[in-house]
Amino acid sequence: MREIIKGKIYETKKATFIAEYSNGLPSSDFRYVFEDLYLTNAGQFFAHAQGGAKTKYSQSSGNSTWRIETLILLNNDQAYEWLKKHKKINEIEIHFTNESKG
Repeated sequence: MREIIKGKIYETKKATFIAEYSNGLPSSDFRYVFEDLYLTNAGQFFAHAQGGAKTKYSQSSGNSTWRIETLILLNNDQAYEWLKKHKKINEIEIHFTNESKG
């Protein structure tokens, strides 16, 4: 996926893939969530996220709600918390060596 955020182009194909999370539901389910974390060469983390109509990754207009796919910029603390929340211990050790000690 490719998107312009704050005047810069972010692209999943050109960034380094770090980790992914899925809630295990099929993509046809309204509660489906899929997220993956990336890191650009410039050191910016971002999440590629998609979800069903009953998730935070949805949009509404009138009586209709639909799924969306988006990119979300994350600072280092947010990326660390994302990895921690999804129990990505190896990735924390690789990308946040100072935080994982102690």
